[in-house]
Amino acid sequence: MLNAFKNHLAVIPLALGMVISGFYGSSAQGETPLLDRELFFGNPQISGGQLSPDGKFISFMKPYQGIMNVWVKEFAEPFENARPLTDSKRPLYGYTWTEDGKYILFVKDSNGDENINLFAVDPNAKPAANQETPESRNLTPMKDVTVRITHASQNNPDLLWVGLNDRDKAWHDLYQLKISTGELTLVYQNEDRITGYEFDWDDNLRLLSRTDPAGNETLLRKDGDELVPIYETLVTESAGVSGWDPKNENFYLTTNKGDLDLQTLFKMNPKTKELTLLESDPEKRVDFGGLRMDRNTREIISTSYTDDKTRYYWRNKTWEANYKFLQQKFPGREIAFQNATNDYSKFLIAVHGDKYAAEAWYFDAEKRELIHQYTPRPELKAVEEHLAPMTPIRYASSDGMEIPAYLTLPSGKEARNLPVVVLVHGGPKGPRDTWGFDAQAQFLANRGYAVLQPNFRASGGYGKKFLNAGDLQWGKLMQDDITWGVKYLIKKGIADKDRIAIMGGSYGGYATLAGLAFTPDVYACGVDIVGPSNIFTLLDSIPPYWEAGRAFLYGMVGDPQTEEGKKRIREASPLFSADKITKPLLIVQGANDPRVKQAEADQIVIALRDHGHKVSYLLADDEGHGFAKPVNRMAMYAEVEAFLSDQIGGRYQKEMPEDVSKRLQELHVDVNKVTYEAPKE
Repeated sequence: MLNAFKNHLAVIPLALGMVISGFYGSSAQGETPLLDRELFFGNPQISGGQLSPDGKFISFMKPYQGIMNVWVKEFAEPFENARPLTDSKRPLYGYTWTEDGKYILFVKDSNGDENINLFAVDPNAKPAANQETPESRNLTPMKDVTVRITHASQNNPDLLWVGLNDRDKAWHDLYQLKISTGELTLVYQNEDRITGYEFDWDDNLRLLSRTDPAGNETLLRKDGDELVPIYETLVTESAGVSGWDPKNENFYLTTNKGDLDLQTLFKMNPKTKELTLLESDPEKRVDFGGLRMDRNTREIISTSYTDDKTRYYWRNKTWEANYKFLQQKFPGREIAFQNATNDYSKFLIAVHGDKYAAEAWYFDAEKRELIHQYTPRPELKAVEEHLAPMTPIRYASSDGMEIPAYLTLPSGKEARNLPVVVLVHGGPKGPRDTWGFDAQAQFLANRGYAVLQPNFRASGGYGKKFLNAGDLQWGKLMQDDITWGVKYLIKKGIADKDRIAIMGGSYGGYATLAGLAFTPDVYACGVDIVGPSNIFTLLDSIPPYWEAGRAFLYGMVGDPQTEEGKKRIREASPLFSADKITKPLLIVQGANDPRVKQAEADQIVIALRDHGHKVSYLLADDEGHGFAKPVNRMAMYAEVEAFLSDQIGGRYQKEMPEDVSKRLQELHVDVNKVTYEAPKE
């Protein structure tokens, strides 16, 4: 359980009042009804369910004072009898049970600053007098520190190993943490650019990863106090450890080193350095995806690959039989084993799909019994007939490179001359869009837009060549991959060339600015959510703990310490082409964003204002890299849909709850009052 939780912390993704009580909005005959934005972006009623390790309890996320918090109940109890365990005023990044079920651990930051602390709460504890939730303990009570969970012991469930950058903001030292007392013991003081620690099944620290200033990585074997290099990859390659074999003799290595294009699974002996090929994509299309291990037998259960959809290859016949049984019960849906008891006899499964509201079911694998637990968004479930299918497509970019993408067309409309929103994912290097329910895509399709989600070059999963083809191509070929998607839709007759918007968060926000600046005739408007406008200031302001990735970043955008790099960065930064941004732009920013700081928004707002161009600006003083608080999120999307409707003619919902309307007014910034002072050299 905890190892899946620690993976969640490796990269923190961009986080993205009248619910259906008689209101769907008016619609023309045969046209899909206008669905309330609350259905897509309001809090789910229940989400994130987890069985306790012994299966006696179920925990889940549910609103408490308007914010999603952790609740718990005995499994046999009704959900109405659940007790709140946390009272966070800000949405949590995640939570999990400890291996023995004694505690629930959760992580949160302060107003989006990504300085993350780790907390523990006893699920059996009673609240103090005049309190509704039991006391939580901050296990890492430090300011300006980002905790990383490295390893959870199955042998002694009271122990965790965590990385803390308390001594040096750029590098995480390794500590052993005793959950019951909060005692921290230093295990490894990181003074040699260590970026990863790998433990075997018996809690032995066996491997460490080190990154040099050029971005190359070395995997090191720990022999006592000595670190012995056993495997090296260049900054343009990657390798990762995915666990150990049953006897702790060999570890599983995924790599695309050398002549390999696709990430491939090997078994490696750390002493002899012998590599044994285990598996690559049988269809030779995408990178190795995931390895599921049995915590009890230590054998491989399955491997997976995410192509247009995810494919599973089963090595355990019992699990395969369970999966096929569930597929028969839920035809046309995707099945995910969301959580299980330690003995794998009982599961919580998620049933989902592109045009289906998700459901959570309890599955007794021994009895083959299914019991519905909850539907996160039951009001959306009631109207899912009006949701739209997401279709994988492919098209050629300017240099002939094939670009995978997803297209969602509005239900009830002919796919001809439609307004289009190009929805660009963040990253950019590594993340990608995948098939399934996408709240933004469904929301926009319901408003009447065709939605294109391109997996431009540099998107992850399609091999090393595709990934690295985005290097030094910000605003160039990467942008072409998006532009040529628009051309594809126009050529097919799907898109109205005069009603095309571009929108995205993080890198998607950058792509929005770049699209308006470098291809001003393609788009009618844009929505930039926490996107960088000036790559110079972006690089100058990266968090200290990103130091290991500095060379990786320079490889993507250019080295600002060289004249060639400076020239390339200036050309790729939309700020320096702001005079060419003539189409209306909406900018959304969190004041506490540690990745793309407020200065990125302020600079482009000032430049557009001073050029007399139309720009609107939303700024949240309690958000970071994306809007996580429900009222902020709802206000943002209310503004987005009104803006898009005004510019390219889709439908929008005018009504909004009073608190959302009030918050939207507070978020609006008077662009005439925006100032920016460049940092001193």
